[in-house]
Amino acid sequence: MGEENTKLKSLFPILNSAIPALKGIAKAAACGEAAGEGYMVEFRTLPVRSLLNRSVSRRGLWFAKSINPYRGCEFGCRYCYARYTHEFMEMKDPADFERRIYVKQNAAWLLRQEMRGLRAGEEIALGTATDPWQPIERRARVTRSILEVLAEHSGLRIGVVTKSTLIERDIDLLQRIAERSSLVLHITITTPDVELARILEPRAPRPDLRFRTVRRLRQAGLRVGILCSPLMPGITDNAQALDAMCRLASEAGASFLSASPLFLKPCSKGTFMNFIHEHFPELEASYAKRYDTEAFVSKAYQKRVGDMVAAVTRRYGLARRFQEGTVSQIAWAKTAVPEQGELWPELPGRLGPGSMLVKDDLSRARAS
Repeated sequence: MGEENTKLKSLFPILNSAIPALKGIAKAAACGEAAGEGYMVEFRTLPVRSLLNRSVSRRGLWFAKSINPYRGCEFGCRYCYARYTHEFMEMKDPADFERRIYVKQNAAWLLRQEMRGLRAGEEIALGTATDPWQPIERRARVTRSILEVLAEHSGLRIGVVTKSTLIERDIDLLQRIAERSSLVLHITITTPDVELARILEPRAPRPDLRFRTVRRLRQAGLRVGILCSPLMPGITDNAQALDAMCRLASEAGASFLSASPLFLKPCSKGTFMNFIHEHFPELEASYAKRYDTEAFVSKAYQKRVGDMVAAVTRRYGLARRFQEGTVSQIAWAKTAVPEQGELWPELPGRLGPGSMLVKDDLSRARAS
């Protein structure tokens, strides 16, 4: 009998109690169906029970809601901190984050149900972990369906983050949302250097195309700024690079520009250090020392870079963070968990700009 049980367990591993059963988001991912393939990318459906994730600060001082239409991101940015989200699905290889993309199912229907419980002035962030307009959106159109739902409501405060020029497709919906709610758009442009961007963010649109998108969004009457993050020590954290970035941002008509230093959580450290080893070997020892035991740069470095950014944004008229109702600065504090930055103007009782960060509630992240 013991021999038969052993054979059964070898043929049917699920019978082996030593192997933990999948739960939560990992179980949902395992139940997903094939949804097509791209170049070195596999797409699968992801059945979810919720679309709105509750986000809280480490100190619990305030909360907001975040929406990520996809799980994983095709852009493959070497510094991406969101690779950890695939770990909840029992995928430990950081490369899976950009090679196995999950498309959330019934997104508009779910959001419409959840919106019933939102209050006036509720804060919603779109694109805090994965890009809402990554290439799969061209045919999946999950993000557009979400915008259609948001356009039905009034009095919301909505922040959007993307690197994609595809956002231009949805200008009509963004304008409708802006008519009824506060809407601030953020286009991430890490560097204006096309060659550097190609190896740093291999599948994201070229930086010149992103500047063009900023200009077109502004021409459409939308509030849009540039996130020049992360600033990478020895590569993009110098006055010349920042001056070039701010000049181009000003020429594109950006409402504001913010920049913050690189941080390296365990999920992204290996990928980024491989990038440094391959393309900037002369900086490898410096990075290994700087990020040896800490994910964040020193306070002295933060202040030096912060002062530099403040000076150059003032020079180009990009330092007024609250002009036109623009958002407070996204800047990573050394003591904070940087899963999501603040996307809205400072309110009474909050810490000042750059001091408050929020993180996705892990139980909700696992569930959705």
